[in-house]
Amino acid sequence: MADIVADPSRVEPGRWRALIGPELAVVAVGLLAAIVFPDDLGFITRINILSIFTLSIALVVGQAGIGTLGQAALFGAGSYAAALWALHVSAEPFSGLLVGALAGAGVAAASGLLILRTRGLTLIMLSIAFAQVLLEIANKAAFVTGGDDGLADIPVNPILGAVAFDFHGRVGFCYTLAALVVVYFCLRRLIASPFGLTCRGIKGDRLRMRAIGAPVVRHLLCVYAIGGAVAGIAGALSAQTTQVVGLGNLGFELSAEGLVMLSIGGVGHLAGALLGVPTFMIVRHVTATINPYHWLLVIGVLLVVTVLFLPGGLYGMVDKWRRRAGQGGS
Repeated sequence: MADIVADPSRVEPGRWRALIGPELAVVAVGLLAAIVFPDDLGFITRINILSIFTLSIALVVGQAGIGTLGQAALFGAGSYAAALWALHVSAEPFSGLLVGALAGAGVAAASGLLILRTRGLTLIMLSIAFAQVLLEIANKAAFVTGGDDGLADIPVNPILGAVAFDFHGRVGFCYTLAALVVVYFCLRRLIASPFGLTCRGIKGDRLRMRAIGAPVVRHLLCVYAIGGAVAGIAGALSAQTTQVVGLGNLGFELSAEGLVMLSIGGVGHLAGALLGVPTFMIVRHVTATINPYHWLLVIGVLLVVTVLFLPGGLYGMVDKWRRRAGQGGS
């Protein structure tokens, strides 16, 4: 009998690769980019932050089918909450991330009670309206948020009391990369869980899932709040690394850009966010440098080409190549 019982310390070949392989790939690509472009760490850090933000959209839109264009409201809520926490309570960075996550989740839960009872165009318009209302509140409450001037000189203590943020951005890059890896790992585990499978079932056929007894609205509200927490973490990271928070963190443009990034990378997969964000950011940076007045045209062409010829986004293309390579090897 002892020979029949499997040794729990033994792991099947390929098990670790499936468990943490994608996260190791993210770390490898991030470190390689930092080594090759050491003078662009601020730009790479921004890519890390926007990747976390777009992962929140990938979870809400791609996995649960919640069509929203108000995700920037959750990002902005997290950034303002982390900034105010650092200015008035504590500049400890991890507590700021927690506050940002709670703020994003709270705003998502509050708005979700209304907008998630609708579908389609109505849901999209309500999400935009809620984000604009929150933007106007932040603008009028200048005594708290700074209004048009925003909040500046946000203090950030050394990480774990030992590693201080440096002028060159090395610590900020490593900090945001670590946050990206942790968030990506947790979201991959979430969508592979029974809860994640239920959310995907609701996206596929809401009526059938309700017919078999699944609490549809409750699941959608929960996943929307989780997406809000992820967006809030991204907002908190933005506030901590730039030490500035403004009304642009709540703007519609951020929500639209996040959805475009995800569309380029692949809406139906979390990895689509990790492919779409750097592609979008690099193309925008290069084209804006060449022609600062017409870079939106290039982005539009890229989006149209993706929709017409790559319906699965960049992830779909990479996955197709991988499958063909696997078949050829076998």
